[in-house]
Amino acid sequence: MTGASTGIGEALARHYAAQGATLGLVARRGALLDTLRARLPGRHFSYVADVRDADALRAAAEAFIADAGLPDLVIGNAGVSVGTLTGEQDDLPAFEAVFDINVLGLVRTFAPFVKPMQARGSGTLVGIASVAGIRGLPGAGAYSASKSAAISYLESLRVELRGSGVQVKTLCPGYIDTPMTEKNPYPMPFMLDADDAAARFARFFDSRRSYAVIPWQMGMVAKLMRLLPNPVYDALAVKSGRKPRGTL
Repeated sequence: MTGASTGIGEALARHYAAQGATLGLVARRGALLDTLRARLPGRHFSYVADVRDADALRAAAEAFIADAGLPDLVIGNAGVSVGTLTGEQDDLPAFEAVFDINVLGLVRTFAPFVKPMQARGSGTLVGIASVAGIRGLPGAGAYSASKSAAISYLESLRVELRGSGVQVKTLCPGYIDTPMTEKNPYPMPFMLDADDAAARFARFFDSRRSYAVIPWQMGMVAKLMRLLPNPVYDALAVKSGRKPRGTL
C-alpha cells in the first residue's frame, strides 16, 4: 500500500494488521513508516519510495514479493491535494505534481503486480480516487481533474483485466478526518473518522463491487452532481469553499 505513513493509509494499515495480514507499507517518509510498523501487531515490511519514481516502486514490489510472496491486495493510496488556479503561472508546477502523484502514481504502483497476478489468476488492485473527481470544483482544478482521470484510468484497467481473475476497484471517499482535510477552510459534510472509514473501505475491498463512494451519503450527493445541468451546477459550485493555494 502506498501513502501508508499517515491518514487513510495509516488507518488501513492498523485495520489490516489487526486482522492478521502481512503488510507492505510504502511512503516517502521513512521515519514515520518505521514508527507505524513498530506499533502494528504482526510481521510487516516497509519501503521508502516516492510514487513518482517507477524504479523505486518496482524495487519495493520485488522486495515484498521476495519477503512475503505475491500480495492478494494492492492499494494505491498515495495522493496530494492543493488549491490551484489556472490563471496563476506559479501554479503550473503544482498542477504537474498533482497529476504525477494522483494519476501516474497509480500506474507505477500497479505495474509491477499486473502480470504476476494475471499469471496466478487472482488478486485485487484498489485505486483511491475521490468524490472530487465526479465534477470539477472551483479552485481545485488540479485535484478534481486528477481524480477524474484516476476514475477513468481504473475503469480502463478493470476492463483490460476482466476475465483474468484480477479485480480492479475504484474507491471515491468523501471527507475523511486526516491531515489532508484538516486545513480545509470550509464545511465538510458527512466527515468520517479515519478508523471508521478504514473499516468501511475494507468491507468494500472484500465485496464483489468494483466502484463505491463512501460514506453512502456522499454517494447520493455524487449521483445528484452528475444529474445537475451545467447552469445549475455552476451556480451552486461557485459558492463552495476553496482550498488555499500552495506548493508541493
